[in-house]
Amino acid sequence: MPGIFDRLQKKMEVESQEGGISPLDLAQLPPLHRKLMRHMLREHELMLPEIVEWAAEQPKAERPGKAELDEALDTLTRQFWLIKRGEGERVRYQANLRRKAGSKLAAGVWSALDSKISAAVAQPKTDSPKDE
Repeated sequence: MPGIFDRLQKKMEVESQEGGISPLDLAQLPPLHRKLMRHMLREHELMLPEIVEWAAEQPKAERPGKAELDEALDTLTRQFWLIKRGEGERVRYQANLRRKAGSKLAAGVWSALDSKISAAVAQPKTDSPKDE
C-alpha cells in the first residue's frame, strides 16, 4: 500500500512533466541542449529549417551535425522541454514554459484571517483563573 510520500512524489513528477521548464533547470542540460533551449526561449517558436539554419551559424568547433541536432531535439521533446507540432519539414518546435503556480487560497482569505486575529487580540481574556 503506497504511503502519502509515495503519492506526493508521484504527483510532483506528473506536475513537473506538465508544467514545462524553469530557468534553473537549464543549468543541468548538456551544452548543445542548453544552447538550443536558450535559442528557443529567445525565439519561442521555430520551424525545423530555422533550427537547422541556427545550427549552421554556430562556430565550427561547436556546430552540431544533423544526427546530433535531431537527437537533441528528440530528447528535449521527450523530456517536455519542447513542444513538437507537425511532421517532416513543417515541424514546429516551441519552448514549453512552466506556468507560475497560482494561489489555491480564496482571494478574501487573508482579510478574513486578519479580521479574526484582530478580534481575538481585542477581546479580553476570560479563561484566566481569577483570584477570589
